[in-house]
Amino acid sequence: MGLDANVLQSLTEESAAAAWRIIIDRAVEIASKPLTADNAPSEVVKRDREIGALDHFLATSGWDLWSAFGDVVERTSDRLIRWWNEPFAARAVLILDGLSLRELPWCLQGAIERGFTLHEVAACASELPGETNAFARALGFNSRSQLQNNGGGINHKLQPSHTECVDLPWKDCEGLINSTPNWVFWHHWPDSVVHNAAGAGQGLEILTRDAAQQLSSDDFWAFVERLATGRRLVITSDHGYAAAGHFPDAEGEVARFLKDTFSSGRSKPGAGDTGPFVPPVALRINSPHGAHLMALGRWKWRTQGGNPTLTHGGLSLLEVLSPWIELSKPNSGG
Repeated sequence: MGLDANVLQSLTEESAAAAWRIIIDRAVEIASKPLTADNAPSEVVKRDREIGALDHFLATSGWDLWSAFGDVVERTSDRLIRWWNEPFAARAVLILDGLSLRELPWCLQGAIERGFTLHEVAACASELPGETNAFARALGFNSRSQLQNNGGGINHKLQPSHTECVDLPWKDCEGLINSTPNWVFWHHWPDSVVHNAAGAGQGLEILTRDAAQQLSSDDFWAFVERLATGRRLVITSDHGYAAAGHFPDAEGEVARFLKDTFSSGRSKPGAGDTGPFVPPVALRINSPHGAHLMALGRWKWRTQGGNPTLTHGGLSLLEVLSPWIELSKPNSGG
């Protein structure tokens, strides 16, 4: 499915900031439509392909827009820090590790069905590359694990707060929330499933079915309600993920270059060689985390151990965009 001619014209004529706003708004529009448990596996693949038209533009005629991405699209870390300093009586952040725009419908449907007020639904940028500890460092933590058992310390940028980082069932997470006004809660799901299912041929289907179950469950929403009681709450993520198992196969010199450069990953530290290809299949990106070479667009390639079907760290929309859902529960003080 290609881009509408009017959209394509706007993307080629507008400033980088305006072009990125059009792209992100369109991606959120596609991804946020309601889902059901029955249609989710096929519908998520369909939407993935529709967003793929935007990725194709960004990997061909629009690849130069990536050089502006880190400057004109607000990073989730910066948005969180800015939001944290707004005058709420109490606040909480729930970071669902690896949550992508694919899972946005379950969050929106669940919130509305359970009487939450939605204040903002948007998408922000991951760090580049989109890696967990890069996001943690952007918030002033040494790593994700530092947050465990209120170990966040006094030097991070979401002060004051009680911190936690676990991979426990939602019911157990609910029991961890005490009366401390401000919370930063980082949960390993769904990234734990992304990596566990990455080697399976149907990795995206496994994760889609799990997301439908997890994000529609009473236990999850009881946990969210506990976090939102007396607090304004944001649900977001550190990065998304690429369903690389559905990407087309690179061939010939392109495949050899990607294999030699990235092995089974999608980024590597350093400036590196982007190869002779036009349009490029890799870009040098300079970010607050240093120079990295990052795989561009939707390609998969064979390696000795086999590449994961779900992964992150490269330049495609669903791995570098994170949902931003700000909500409260009426009469809860948030």
